[in-house]
Amino acid sequence: MGYTRSPKLLKGALIEFSERFLGPIPNVIIFQYNPEMMTRTLEVWSPGGGSTAGNDTTGTHNVSQTAQPFDPPETFTLSLELDAADDLETPEQHPVAFVSGVANRLAALEMLLYPQQSSLLEGLLGSTAGALSSATGSLGASVGGTKPVPRGTVPVLLFVWGPGRIVPVRLTSFSVEEQAYSPQLYPIRAKVSAGLRILSPKDFASCKLKTSEELAIAAFKFTRKQKEVLAATNIANNVDSILGMLPF
Repeated sequence: MGYTRSPKLLKGALIEFSERFLGPIPNVIIFQYNPEMMTRTLEVWSPGGGSTAGNDTTGTHNVSQTAQPFDPPETFTLSLELDAADDLETPEQHPVAFVSGVANRLAALEMLLYPQQSSLLEGLLGSTAGALSSATGSLGASVGGTKPVPRGTVPVLLFVWGPGRIVPVRLTSFSVEEQAYSPQLYPIRAKVSAGLRILSPKDFASCKLKTSEELAIAAFKFTRKQKEVLAATNIANNVDSILGMLPF
């Protein structure tokens, strides 16, 4: 009857909130295969910018050894496997894979490192401002003013690893190993190694938060609260362990 007791496997994903349009449009990049292993690292704060109590020469030897002024920065690395072999078996149903293999998936991942273009609304406002500036003879330049250099920003990115881990992240490393090619030399199989750093609410500190940034902060707090709850549930295990250690 097709009934199976196997649990439904959730797939991890990266959700990009781009500002290329009038509002944040999510671009969901679902992992074709979940990575079998993920390495996480939490950095421990130490006074004096990395010095220890034994060799501290910065005058911070009186700092408490239990001091922790902020959440420990957390980073993790993972590897993603991309393969277009299944899609190429039915090219009529997967025309993009038939033409470009996994190049579109690689491009979606790589674009997470590029500064996002201004939104359509910002572009219209910028064009209007430019026209007004030309009509008035560039008033800013005549009074010795300088135009601020525009600063590019990458899109807000959420790393989704099941309901227990939904956190805003920033890509810190990215490498691609292309392993096979189509006759047109598009990659049809590749392995992506990515490093991610979790962003905390202080990383989004600004006068006016965007909708995507507010969502990122809410996701961080939601995951942080789950971690606190899970840590609290470990108390029951501690009670059993302590009773087993008692000699009476």
